[in-house]
Amino acid sequence: MVEFNLEKGLKGVAQVVVGPDNMAERFSKPMPPSFATPMLVSLLDNAAIEAVKEVLPPGFITVATSINIKHLAPTPEGMTVTAEAELIDVFQNRLIFVVTAFDEIEKIAEGQVERFIIDLEKFNEKVLDKKAKEEHPL
Repeated sequence: MVEFNLEKGLKGVAQVVVGPDNMAERFSKPMPPSFATPMLVSLLDNAAIEAVKEVLPPGFITVATSINIKHLAPTPEGMTVTAEAELIDVFQNRLIFVVTAFDEIEKIAEGQVERFIIDLEKFNEKVLDKKAKEEHPL
């Protein structure tokens, strides 16, 4: 088993400007003219990815297994959303991050993201095996 030796306190940031591609109306109509919750979840998750990606051994990445957030306030088009993640717990290959997001006015989200460190090559093999089973069932 690979030892990862990640330190609590690692931090990551992800940022986006709210525009037509990430507003709520992209997902359903009618919706308020604001940053979409699914895009907020993705941004918070990306901040967690950024927190550890430079310290992982070659061939290893993290994948999300649980995301629990509260979307606290809307952000209108043109504003910038900044997501921050801090690694607060490490157990073997399981990582827990506390996440927050802000626009220029206020905190707009908070929560936790759980990610697991995986061997990308082995994971890809599992995906391809599953695809093959779908294409050629017994």
